[in-house]
Amino acid sequence: MRISVMVLLSLWAGVAHANTDLSAAIKNVRASCGNISAELTDMKKIAGITTAITGGGTVAGGVALGTGIAKSKIDKEIHKNEELIAALEEAGAVRVTSLDMFYETFASALAQTGTANGQLYAAQLRVKKNKLEQKSKNLGNIRTGTLATATATNIAGAIMSGTNRVKGDLKQQIDECLSSVKTLSNIRMQARISQTATDAELARAEEIIRACDAWAMVDISSINKRSTGATVSSGIGAGLGLAGTITSASANSKDVRDGDDKQKEKNLNTAANVLAGGTTAASLTATIFNATQISAIKRAATVADECEGALK
Repeated sequence: MRISVMVLLSLWAGVAHANTDLSAAIKNVRASCGNISAELTDMKKIAGITTAITGGGTVAGGVALGTGIAKSKIDKEIHKNEELIAALEEAGAVRVTSLDMFYETFASALAQTGTANGQLYAAQLRVKKNKLEQKSKNLGNIRTGTLATATATNIAGAIMSGTNRVKGDLKQQIDECLSSVKTLSNIRMQARISQTATDAELARAEEIIRACDAWAMVDISSINKRSTGATVSSGIGAGLGLAGTITSASANSKDVRDGDDKQKEKNLNTAANVLAGGTTAASLTATIFNATQISAIKRAATVADECEGALK
């Protein structure tokens, strides 16, 4: 009888010890794996905001490029207008020394070439030219403004992307979480073999292990890689946007527009359009990096939520 009691007491003590080890292991997992979700939620919010910002930069750059192309078409029309005037002048107009002076004698030139109602045509041509030049100037201002906007958004995007990274302590916490899950798995296996834990206790431990061990499948480094990609792309976009803003403003300045060197104006406008295209491409690349970073963070956040949910 005494031996039976001793055996029962020994078995009870073994079960109690196993239960204590299992409970302690679960508590250890809770301490290691808890509170990860909150930090990832903040990172996801920042990535979303950054995506919206760089997306705005992409739109602004696209508007600048489209506006620059439209401006180039109008400038070509102005050039054709001026070529027409030059051709008519050569056909029989009185000799003039400037375009404005020619407008004053245009009726006479048309009369010599046999064109009817020359005075009215001359007035219409002046109005058309003035409207085209004003429209070209307005488009140039829009291009400059949208390039400035793209520059500002890319600068903001670079700053936010550069700081939205997985910190060393979070990476360390995830590693500690996986280590504690491995310990829990070993203790659960021992308890199952020795039959020193109830089915409910084993099932609860298994649920925690399954949910929290999913961290092993999460590439947390990809979040930082995408952060770096977005930061670099935004930085390039900011640099191109700033250069484009300066170039566009110079091309649309009064000195250049009214100057005699029309090739210089054309070259500056072409350069501004090319820089607008580069800014748009860089902004789009940064937006893609930010969007994919959100996906990586969401994956990690899902694992964190499921793990913390199993530990409740």
